[in-house]
Amino acid sequence: MTTDTSLTRRLADGGVVVLDGGLSNALEDAGADLSSSLWTARLLLDEPERVAAVHEAYFRAGAEVATTASYQASVPSLVDAGLTRAEAEALLTASVTVAREVRDRVAAETGRALWVAASVGPYGAVLADGSEYTGRYGLSPARLRDFHAPRLELLAAAGPDLLAVETVPDLDEAAVLVELLDELGLPAWLSYSVEGDRTRAGQPLPEAYAVAAGRRSLVAAGVNCSAPVDVLGAVRTATRVTGLPAVVYPNRGEEWDGRRKAWSGGGAFDPALVPTWVDAGARLVGGCCRVGPSDIGTITGALGG
Repeated sequence: MTTDTSLTRRLADGGVVVLDGGLSNALEDAGADLSSSLWTARLLLDEPERVAAVHEAYFRAGAEVATTASYQASVPSLVDAGLTRAEAEALLTASVTVAREVRDRVAAETGRALWVAASVGPYGAVLADGSEYTGRYGLSPARLRDFHAPRLELLAAAGPDLLAVETVPDLDEAAVLVELLDELGLPAWLSYSVEGDRTRAGQPLPEAYAVAAGRRSLVAAGVNCSAPVDVLGAVRTATRVTGLPAVVYPNRGEEWDGRRKAWSGGGAFDPALVPTWVDAGARLVGGCCRVGPSDIGTITGALGG
């Protein structure tokens, strides 16, 4: 039995799977320097043991899915940072390899079913200027396809259990991504970054989630890196429009300042909200930026784990 099949069955049976939390904040809390333009991917090159330690911390806290350090990485951006094409491709592959090695070791020790989701951020994430919270890059669907297709193929070939297509701000980009996912055939979830009842690009959520309906590759659709207060409405819309289980992993409720490259404002993440999200159809639940291992432990407890 393959792990992706068992995850799919867990979701089909109505089970809830606990995701991990934010990778960057956990790395910074452990003393990692993320000032490089490569962000978390830099550690895959120089200090992969730090990334492995965070994956393990989340598994030990109760997470069942490790999300790879590939969110902001693409071959063109890595080449621009000074890597050769071969080195860039190896770095993307390494993001999955590191997570799989930790998954296999912890699963063998604990007997738990654990999975690896390869993170696929939007085009705006590679720009590193906060564009994943605005969308509307001015790129044609063809150019977005040319950007996303090679990275999706590399990550899929590295052997994750599924793809986490996340923090998508714009339904036009999502439409390109779901077509590519169906061509690949690997299980995946699609997760928007939202504000209120709209995508970050301003489209109504019913229209945004409609692009995920009827897609054979998608096992869930939902919301991430958004304020906790916006989660419940997005979950209800996602499940109603797509008929899929929802994936939910909000940030702490702060706002990202792309110019200062810092979070601002107060946090409002409350794990006590989790049962409400589950009642509305969430079946993959965790946290995003500024949500750490202790929060994932609390989520696990709230779900009776």
